[in-house]
Amino acid sequence: MINNLIYFDNNATTQVDKEVVETIIPFFDREYGNAASKLHALGWAAQVAVEKASEQIATLINCEPTEILFTSGATESVNLALKGIYEAYATKGNHIITCKTEHKAVLDTCSYLENKGAKITYLNVDKEGLIDIDELKTSIQATTILVSIMAANNETGVIQPLEKIAEICTEKKIIFFSDATQFVGKERCDITELGVHCMAFSAHKMYGPKGIGALYVRRKDPRVNLIEQINGGGHQNGKRSGTLNVPLIAGFGKSAEIFSSNFWEMGTHISKLKNYFEHQLLDIEGLRINGSTRHRVYNTSNLTFPKEKKVIGLLNKFAFSSGSACASANPEPSHVLKTMGLSDEEIKNSFRFSFGKNNTLDEVKLIVEEIMKL
Repeated sequence: MINNLIYFDNNATTQVDKEVVETIIPFFDREYGNAASKLHALGWAAQVAVEKASEQIATLINCEPTEILFTSGATESVNLALKGIYEAYATKGNHIITCKTEHKAVLDTCSYLENKGAKITYLNVDKEGLIDIDELKTSIQATTILVSIMAANNETGVIQPLEKIAEICTEKKIIFFSDATQFVGKERCDITELGVHCMAFSAHKMYGPKGIGALYVRRKDPRVNLIEQINGGGHQNGKRSGTLNVPLIAGFGKSAEIFSSNFWEMGTHISKLKNYFEHQLLDIEGLRINGSTRHRVYNTSNLTFPKEKKVIGLLNKFAFSSGSACASANPEPSHVLKTMGLSDEEIKNSFRFSFGKNNTLDEVKLIVEEIMKL
């Protein structure tokens, strides 16, 4: 809280857990070795820390530690996945299927690949923000090499039918990549059950540090191949070069461990906050919840208010969002809500409230009270 500002913008970033901070600090001043230094104890200690974090993150999503690549964040993970897979499977085809409501990290990377010769199909979503599985099926071509559909939308929290998508892709021998930045660290994520072949996520959405992300890359059934996008040293089995950021990797691992141990309790607490928030505000005539209420992460509430409710005026007391924090420099109306059928005027009066484990019911009651007074 800064100057009594109450924080409801946890989809943008989360407060780093104190245990995570305590885990990180020693790697700055005492155990400061390079994990690539194989001939002395400081290097060994760094490598052990990286291996431990890989195991903690692998436990979180139920994969093998060797299937985890560390990156600078989810945006880099998305770029590595889309560009790396496109280049690796160029002899098979050049067609990629994605969705109009993806994060800009995916959409902008797809635009880049279009300039490199890729053919991109952008799926629509319905009013609830969900893709049509039949449209996905009919979009598949002989040259389709990749389907990229995000797990949970950053603006609405809508969860796509990952298992169904994975089943289709596996049957057609197409790689299924998912941007799971808003999914991992909120919902239970078993990669084996979901069937996703490649997945991006980030530490700072789950009470870990900024500047560190991961890319899950399946090693068998199917084995996912990708071409390295950052050259210089052959680190991480030649998939992503660069000195490993041991402090942040250790912190990422700790945040994964904490979530693995507490996700039921955390989910129950946050769900109660979001449900109370929405139920109280439903008394407002003309209020609308954007996105599926059945297929949605438990912490996210994207609401369109009647225009007489000047909710934006509450930003001096509360932190929340009018859309994606990553696209806040873009003055255009939310592409997500626009694709879902909202008008520009409705989008202007739409706001995202994303709750976290550090929020309290008293804080939620306070913002409800302030909104009702408008």
